[in-house]
Amino acid sequence: MSLSQAGEIVAELENVSRVYRMGSANVRALDDFSFAFRRGEFWAVMGSSGSGKSTLLNVLGCLDRPSSGQYRVRGTPTSDLDDDELSDLRSRELGFVFQSYNLIPQLDVLENILVPLFYQDDPPADGEARARRLAERVGLADRLHHRPTELSGGQQQRVAIARALVNDPALILADEATGNLDTQTSLEILKLFDELHAEGKTIVLVTHEPDIAARAERVLRLRDGRLEGVVENRLVAP
Repeated sequence: MSLSQAGEIVAELENVSRVYRMGSANVRALDDFSFAFRRGEFWAVMGSSGSGKSTLLNVLGCLDRPSSGQYRVRGTPTSDLDDDELSDLRSRELGFVFQSYNLIPQLDVLENILVPLFYQDDPPADGEARARRLAERVGLADRLHHRPTELSGGQQQRVAIARALVNDPALILADEATGNLDTQTSLEILKLFDELHAEGKTIVLVTHEPDIAARAERVLRLRDGRLEGVVENRLVAP
């Protein structure tokens, strides 16, 4: 998808700064940052350690609030929401895939996939059926009642991807999603992201690996909490 074909804005940051207090100093993890992510785009976010990658992802995921500026999800200003409303927004509009999987060890595969729906004020009636379909899609239909400790790392990440999709989110956020996986399993997980992108999902993937960033349509590069530049990938990895 070219920039001229870009769809509706899914997530928009307007003059967003995030300042942390460290001892006697203020650290600007994001510095007057403005950007918009549109429906159907696949972005990789890169930058050196301390460039603001994780802070950007946390703000996009409503896990952290800006110190100043405005962040909107599908037009909804998040600064106007209280904690309960923010939790409901996350459960409806956002999907998360973390490097460490973040599965709940006491829950089985099916229950872990269903977690985002637990936080919705009015969860869909077909939630369990939806979770079963997603488990089948990621190759875990025969592992529904296994707990995370009974799964390999790759299988746990597949659960995390199914969990990220169960609410049909407007935006999928992935933080070093293949960082703990071997090469073959990483390729399988990236193929799932390719398929989701082909289906029109909006994906923002933080990575420090150029070959993984090459899977995305475009790369957003950060430096010192600011936008350093945007690279459009001409050839997307197979």
